Amino acid sequence: LEGALTVAGAKNAVLPILAAGLLAEEPLEVRGAPDLSDVRTMRRLLVDLGVSIDERPDGDAQGGDKPGGTLTLHTPNDPDPVAPWEHVRKMRASVCVLGPLLARTGRAEVSLPGGCVFGVRPIDVHLKGLEALGATIEIEHGNIVATAPPGGLKGGEVFLGTAHGPSVTGTMNVLMAACLAEGPSVIHGAACEPEVEDLGRCLQTMGAKILGLGSPTLEIEGVARLAGGQHTVLPDRIEAGTFLVAGALCGGRVRIERCKPNHLMALLDRLKEAGYPIERGPDWIEVRSEGPAQRPRPTDVTTQPHPGFPTDLQAQWMALMSTAEGVSLITERIYPDRYMHLPELVRLGARIRRQEATAVVEGVAQLSGTDVMASDLRASAALVLAGLVAKGTTQVHRVYHLDRGYDRFDLRLQELGAKIRRVRDE
Repeated sequence: LEGALTVAGAKNAVLPILAAGLLAEEPLEVRGAPDLSDVRTMRRLLVDLGVSIDERPDGDAQGGDKPGGTLTLHTPNDPDPVAPWEHVRKMRASVCVLGPLLARTGRAEVSLPGGCVFGVRPIDVHLKGLEALGATIEIEHGNIVATAPPGGLKGGEVFLGTAHGPSVTGTMNVLMAACLAEGPSVIHGAACEPEVEDLGRCLQTMGAKILGLGSPTLEIEGVARLAGGQHTVLPDRIEAGTFLVAGALCGGRVRIERCKPNHLMALLDRLKEAGYPIERGPDWIEVRSEGPAQRPRPTDVTTQPHPGFPTDLQAQWMALMSTAEGVSLITERIYPDRYMHLPELVRLGARIRRQEATAVVEGVAQLSGTDVMASDLRASAALVLAGLVAKGTTQVHRVYHLDRGYDRFDLRLQELGAKIRRVRDE
């Protein structure tokens, strides 16, 4: 692969930021929103809640300086507090409307969320945080029914850590609700992911009073109302990381532009350990490789909360280590069952066995193309990357998963020289 790609706005940031539009009494302008099926799902959900959305392109939507578009949200004074299963079942991030609806209307009824299937991901921590703000929570007919006390939510103090680290969407939900709660709130064990920080910066432009963004302790002083504002979504570190791994796996020189290298230090450290030269500037990263002939050194990773190795890059890393000269250990600490891609990589000729939360990967010199089935978003990307270096033809089925988090993934790989095309799956 050869060339440069510009990173789109972050999926895991734009979805809660769009939900934050429910808090505003004036229009919220979200710039750099990527064209993803998850974004379209969130838009349909917000429209069902009464929000009107205007759209315009940002520069060259085909990958220029400002990929993506601008979405302007106009929320009525009385948005519908009911988020039905029809939309929420498709995407876990839909649950991010729970906190804003509760804070704005005093009541929220949101279906229990769906999304990628790779193990149990309870939302208890979301409910715990909202209860700390005075909400009453009940589960009725598969729906979360949250009610604020008379006079609205009250400031509170809560610990949101879990056995597998802080909850990212849980932190976001409670943070948004606390912005309109009466009095001060403190979130201990808050997620430190850049996407949480980006949401916080958007809320601050709307008039929220938040201290501690990027740290495990957030202090929020509730305000009576939030105004609109303008916010540009930060670059997607997972998209950037996926294309960097593709460059390492396939060889050549791949440069990722409009990214934040400091958000990917764990990945860059592992790539260097695996033997790949890395260059970087303030907003770009470049990886060089001799292609499949340059097999990586076996390199262990353990997924951890930020700034550790991201769970959303674990599958892609496994594809890379499938070609290493030796044995690598990949340990999943965030979602221990996130190994749906493992048997599909084995179908391509990889030698991988699972021992509880660890995958033991014995690298092979050559993968072999065949038909594989995508099970979730990041697994889909991993199978495509493996298919790029597998001998012969690989067909990855159910690639609609890819469209949830990557804008035109196949076309952008084509820009780098990949032999890849999308066809209708009969």
